[in-house]
Amino acid sequence: MKILLTNDDGFNAENIKSLYKELSKNHEVWIVAPKNNCSGMSAAISYLNEIEVIKVDDRIYAVDGTPADCSYLGLLSIVDFEFDIVVSGINHGANIGNDVLYSGTVGAAVGGRNLKYPPIAISVASYDAKDIEFITKKSIELIEKIVSANEIFNGKVININFPDINEEEFKGVIATGLSKRGIPAKPIRIDNQDSKDLYTYRYNLSGEPLKDAFMTDAEAIKTGYVSVSVLDYSLSSSSFIKDISKMLDE
Repeated sequence: MKILLTNDDGFNAENIKSLYKELSKNHEVWIVAPKNNCSGMSAAISYLNEIEVIKVDDRIYAVDGTPADCSYLGLLSIVDFEFDIVVSGINHGANIGNDVLYSGTVGAAVGGRNLKYPPIAISVASYDAKDIEFITKKSIELIEKIVSANEIFNGKVININFPDINEEEFKGVIATGLSKRGIPAKPIRIDNQDSKDLYTYRYNLSGEPLKDAFMTDAEAIKTGYVSVSVLDYSLSSSSFIKDISKMLDE
């Protein structure tokens, strides 16, 4: 396969380098990833800015832009062929529940929905995984399974989350749905000594994941299982046309 490998942690992050090394043994892999860390940028694009791209190596490009910029440029400009799949990750930190709305890892994957195989976002619930070699190996196994069943997930994004485990601690892989979260903690206000009218805030912790009637990604990670979820970005509202028309006529 021809694989566009990207992330939001930056082209030189340890996890993407591990995945690139192993995937390259059997596939043609190009890294097109941010020059700097772009966590939390979702699918934002540098619409009004010029984007600088640096060729780091034969198949490695650093983009001075967002994760979504990387997918856009990688798929439409940097190379002169079509990729088979976009793989985003392995992210330093989990992307579960509502967090997928803000995730640059997921945002980068979304751009690959119309390729031969469904895009895959991969994350691990640690900023310094204890056994990235094992997680890389299991990631590739899951990528191969998803590619084999690609027609089922046409137009979707696959979101994989690993707990921070080594091979001995591996329990298995579970199909999950996205967890909901409780109310997030209030933003942290930082006092400004220079002006009473200038306020500075910093994001605080996300709301705690809530239990649901189905197995959620958060629950799977908490209990030591690898989570595989499907994200539907079809953005189709056609099923609501009749309901909206009825509302407007009343």
